[in-house]
Parts: sequence; structure tokens; C-alpha cells
Amino acid sequence: MLEVEDTAELATMVGRTLGTGDWLTVDQDMIDAFARATGDDNWIHVDVERAAREMPGGRTIAHGFLTLSLLPKLSRTVYRVRRRGRALNYGTNRVRFTAPVPSGARIRLTQTLKGAEETAAGTRLTFDCVVEVEGSARPAMVAESMVLVAKDG
Repeated sequence: MLEVEDTAELATMVGRTLGTGDWLTVDQDMIDAFARATGDDNWIHVDVERAAREMPGGRTIAHGFLTLSLLPKLSRTVYRVRRRGRALNYGTNRVRFTAPVPSGARIRLTQTLKGAEETAAGTRLTFDCVVEVEGSARPAMVAESMVLVAKDG
């Protein structure tokens, strides 16, 4: 994992891949909890028996938005800023779900720092994010995400 002292040090790394994080298993309990929280209970996500019969690979698949929502958790294993204010999700400019995440699969994040812009509120960081599925040739998701790291105080 990459560790830097502050956002100024991180900003010197624009254009660089910061690293690849740890594997995270996306299990059926996680998928079911996301379905309950969002109301997205499409059978491809929550009906294990039907998925066994009708889905390629015989498993349910994670919601694309579940994969997207895991970026903060996955990112914590890619880089760390030791001295910083609070970090806030600032949004996404582009997200594509390019391959399914089957229940029980492991995913991990590779993150590249695309930009670092000083604003009145703090440093706005823009990342290219690629979430891969273990054993799959295609990534599960590619996204451009942004985080605002507030100024201290």
C-alpha cells in the first residue's frame, strides 16, 4: 500500500498508478444486504436457486452499483494519506460495468491518480479506477471517481 504524508505529496503523483489493493470477496450475504438497502431485488441478484438454473455460471451476480459503492473500501487498501482533513465522495464522471461479479467472486481495485486540484474547500482528487474480478479477463467496472479532501481545521 502506498502511504503519503499529505495531499500535497499525493498531488505529485498525478498520472501514476498508485497501486492495486487487496482482494475482497463479494458473497451472497453482501449482495442480499445491498438488495434490501436499495430495493433492487431483481432475481439475478437474490434468487440463488433460479440463478443456478438460468444464469451463465449458475450463480447470482452483484449489483453494478454495489461494485461502485465498494470503491471507498477497496481504495483503503491502495493508498493512505496520513495527515488529512475529512474525505468526502465528490462523485463520478464516468462509470461502466463491463463484466459481472458472480456471488463468491473476489474483486480488487487498481487506482491511478488522474488529477489533483486545489479548491477553496480542499483538494479534489480524480482517480481512474479499475475493479477486476479474480480469474476474469475483463474488469468488472471502470470508473472515474472524485474525492474531496477537506482542508484541516
